[in-house]
Parts: sequence; structure tokens; C-alpha cells
Amino acid sequence: MFVHNKSLQFEVRVTQPDPRFASLMLEQFGGANGELTAALQYFTQAFVLREKNPKMYDLFMDIATEELSHLEMVGSMITMLLDGLNDDLKIANQLCDWMPAVATPDGREQAIHQVAVSPLFLTLSGGGPDVKDSTGNPWTSTFLDANGDPAVDLRSNLAAESRAKVVYEYLKQFTDDPSVQDTLTFLMTREVAHYQQFTAALNELPVNFPPGKLPGDPRFQNVAFNMSDGGEPVRGPWNEGQGPWPEGMEWEYIEKPEEQWLGTTIRQNKGAEQNPTGSPDVEGDKPFTHEQHLPTT
Repeated sequence: MFVHNKSLQFEVRVTQPDPRFASLMLEQFGGANGELTAALQYFTQAFVLREKNPKMYDLFMDIATEELSHLEMVGSMITMLLDGLNDDLKIANQLCDWMPAVATPDGREQAIHQVAVSPLFLTLSGGGPDVKDSTGNPWTSTFLDANGDPAVDLRSNLAAESRAKVVYEYLKQFTDDPSVQDTLTFLMTREVAHYQQFTAALNELPVNFPPGKLPGDPRFQNVAFNMSDGGEPVRGPWNEGQGPWPEGMEWEYIEKPEEQWLGTTIRQNKGAEQNPTGSPDVEGDKPFTHEQHLPTT
């Protein structure tokens, strides 16, 4: 059950209309990293957790519901930034200093230019937000990531919160309205809070690396290929020394794949010989990781 509280989670104020910034704010309304995407992603992920992990279900639903509150704030801000487009022209002329341009011979073109790449504000949405991003692309469910494995979904959500936080940082560079800045700061900081919540939830799960139930094949798992030709190979903890495993397990570095890999038998498909029944099982163990030095159970 959902109940709408008429009070916004944080007060939204706009000092003066700014249709160009309203166009940019659409990115957080109907964009790939926006509030609608976050809310629906977390809702979608939550349903499979209702029985098998009620605590995680509660977390996902709480944050999803808060994201809807943020969507309401973003929509309210866009509408305020478009003040004048959503009234009759006489009132608009009194409230918004750019609206008199409509009265000039080229006023329509100027107004469309002022609302940047979203002239749809003038024609389809009546001066309010539309479920599109800042370049006019419609929202799509392909923006959502829901895998069914909480460890995977939590990592997707960490990335989602990180992207959204950075988008708010970018947006803050395009306005000098102090009231808008304070609202953006609130929204940006809530992304940080959600990142912290998802991180804590991930740390509470048993270590499961790689994600899912099957281990990786030890023939291929700890192998790092040098796939760049020219210059000295770049080495680091991602391809040399101890990887994200306990002491004693190290990377095998293939510096010259043409010789060290293509010229060997390790790349041969041995499925018919080693797994004649075609079982999906993989022979191998799940290693420890540096996330926690505890075995997978």
C-alpha cells in the first residue's frame, strides 16, 4: 500500500524561472540515471527478496519509495523553473522576463532556443516535466538492472547511486540559483546515503565470489591477458602478484597470447571428454576474496 504525503521530503524553491536548466533537470526525471530509473530498479529487485531475505526486501523497498519522493521533487523543480509556460500568456508575461519574446516576430524560435533541446515543454507537456531525458529520448525499461542475486543487484545499485551522484554534481555547475543549489545538494547527498546503505547491506551478505552458485573454471579464472600491442606491458595488481585471493594464489600473466595461449592445448574444448552428459556443473572451488577472508558457505 502506498499513501501520498502532500509535503515534499525537502523543500523545493526556485528564485526565478530558468527553462534551460529545466531541460537539463529532465536527465534526473526520465534519464538513465534519474530518480524514476532508481525507484523502478529497486522495486523490481525487491520482489524476489520478499521471502528469501525479508531484511533486504525492506531496505530495497524503503529506498525505492524514497526515490519516488525524489522524483516528485525533481518534477516540482522543473515545473517551477518553467513558471510562465504553464500559465496563460498574460500571467506569464508578468512573472517571467523572457516570455515577452513570444510577442516578437521571431519570438517562437527564441523561446524554443531558450528551452534548449526540449521544445516539447511548449507543445506536449503544458509546461511540466515529460518522461524523457535532457536530449528528448523517452524513458525505457532497458535502463533497469535486476538480476535476482542480491550480491549482483547491490553492486548494480552502488554503481547507479554513484552515477546519479555525479550527474547532480554536473548539474550544480549550470545554475547559480541558491535555492536550486540547496535542493540539488540534498538530492546529491541522499545518493551518498543510499550508497552507504547498499554497501552495508552487501557487507552483511556471506562472501560469494564469483557471484551465483557456480565457481569459475580454474583453467581460466586467474589468467590475465596482455591484449595491447606496442610499448611495454602495464602491470599492476590486476595482472600480477597476488590477486583478490588468499596468500599463495597469484595471477598467471599471458604477455604474448599468440605464443603462450593460441599455441597451447589449454584452449582446446574438452567438454565431450570431461563432461559427456553436458551437466552445467563446473569443477572448481570458490576462492576467498579481499572483501572478507572468510570462505564461501
